[in-house]
Amino acid sequence: MIKTLSKQIKEFKKDSILSIVFVTMEVIFEIIIPILMASIIDNGVEKGNINFVWGMGALMIVVAMCSLFCGVMSGKYAASASTGVARNLRTAMFQNIQKFSFSNLDKYSTAGLVTRLTTDVTNVQNAYQMIVRLCARAPFMLIFAMAMTIVISGKLSLIFLGAIVFLGVVLGVIVMNAFPRFEQVFKKYDALNASVQENVNAIRVVKAYVREDYEIKKFNKASDAVYRLFIGAEKMVVLNMPVMQFVMYACILLLSWLGAKMIVAGSLTTGELMSLFTYVMNILMSLMMISMAFVMITLSKASAERIAEVINEESNLSNGENPIYDVKDGSIEFEHVAFGYREGVDVLKNIHFQIKAGETIGIIGGTGSSKSSIVQLIPRLYDTTAGTVKVGGVDVRAYDIETLRDEVAMVLQKNVLFSGTINDNIRWGNADASEEEIQRVCRLAQADEFIQTFPQKYETYIEQGGNNVSGGQKQRLCIARALLKKPKILILDDSTSAVDTKTDTLIRKAFLEEIPDTTKIIIAQRISSVQDADRIMVLNDGQIVDFGTHDELIRTSEIYRDVYESQVKGGGIDE
Repeated sequence: MIKTLSKQIKEFKKDSILSIVFVTMEVIFEIIIPILMASIIDNGVEKGNINFVWGMGALMIVVAMCSLFCGVMSGKYAASASTGVARNLRTAMFQNIQKFSFSNLDKYSTAGLVTRLTTDVTNVQNAYQMIVRLCARAPFMLIFAMAMTIVISGKLSLIFLGAIVFLGVVLGVIVMNAFPRFEQVFKKYDALNASVQENVNAIRVVKAYVREDYEIKKFNKASDAVYRLFIGAEKMVVLNMPVMQFVMYACILLLSWLGAKMIVAGSLTTGELMSLFTYVMNILMSLMMISMAFVMITLSKASAERIAEVINEESNLSNGENPIYDVKDGSIEFEHVAFGYREGVDVLKNIHFQIKAGETIGIIGGTGSSKSSIVQLIPRLYDTTAGTVKVGGVDVRAYDIETLRDEVAMVLQKNVLFSGTINDNIRWGNADASEEEIQRVCRLAQADEFIQTFPQKYETYIEQGGNNVSGGQKQRLCIARALLKKPKILILDDSTSAVDTKTDTLIRKAFLEEIPDTTKIIIAQRISSVQDADRIMVLNDGQIVDFGTHDELIRTSEIYRDVYESQVKGGGIDE
């Protein structure tokens, strides 16, 4: 974990070192001030030497200003280093997340990743700033102040040594008991963020079903869980302050009692006793800083581990040696393929078929028949459990992943649009596409007609998730985006379910006329969407039960015939 996080310091090593240098100089100047004060009392005030008092006083002001300057510079560099490290951590996580395969993403919830990128990074940022500031200042102050007390009075310095040992034991007990609670807090944070994210994304459904009260109760439950865990951890942490106060006042009382006796005995001067009072405050404040830093580090340790987990997560899909950078054509072949999302549980079993380049293949099947799973193996979003998937006659594992996916355009079952203009969203298919190319694919996808009704046409702003367009409009924009890639394989995963039958027919006609050499795979619920395909695959329970043309399947496939008849007789009711 430490090795992973330390790599993110990078260009901020200089700022971190300068912060420590300046804080060390600040401590040295602060240590000098009590010596000057003692000298003023012993050699100036008691002897009535006013000129000495003025001279030493001026020197104290200069030293104090130097200490202030060093403190400001240390804070400046510490802030620069900590915010820079936070930026690098977020960047490292985000960049690695982009490399995750679907199976890697399955390990983390969306809310969990958001928490790691925000709350966890902020905790580490605060802890790092404390490390370069407090964790440098406090030990130096403790050492220098302790050294000065020993020089002034070895006997009285034993009071401080005992205080340090006592507070060290107490601090250790607090940290050991608080850390497990802080670890649990961040797991509950994920649940809290998930509740918020789910509610915001589905707010229209919540309102439609009048479930606001239920969602509020669910949020309150997640929020209370975080509250209770924090209370448990803070109950341990707050013990630090009263213990610190007790030790501080105990030291002052002992120092006053023993110091007064030593002054009477002549083994200690008044000025030295006054400087000891200052040093005892410095020592105890240093201990308090160390305890605060330990608490913050304890809190951030759980966050740091979660961040390191994401940064160190390696995609289980990677290029092999000497990857292939050219896809010959859109032919597809599955050779006795099995696949499962969890080990030992296959959702696809012994899948075996061949598709020629340019063919149009329809896929139908009941809910849970693994229609989406089978097409996600083609662009290698997942790897097979057994068997081989070939594209262009080559095992997909032999291709460069980006090259393969660039030749396979997918319109997923859950259509996603991003905040930005319609042009911005369509250009996901080709960033260099011209206005004419964008309009052409939109006409093919039957999207141009409704786009022209918008006041700003192709510059119309799409809200996050495409919430300001209808489901059918969103589907057509996503199809246009996929067509702009000019892929060798086009996969439509139930991507015309929200458009009317006429529009669906026009889209399929455009595919046939405009991209005849592209292999097209259409997953659909409506028989009408696939009946004109070259062949239709019927899936049931993760297996191919029938594969043929519409006419062949009407004669030979009981499942297909039942679905067809139910939709025809039911007026187009989905399977």
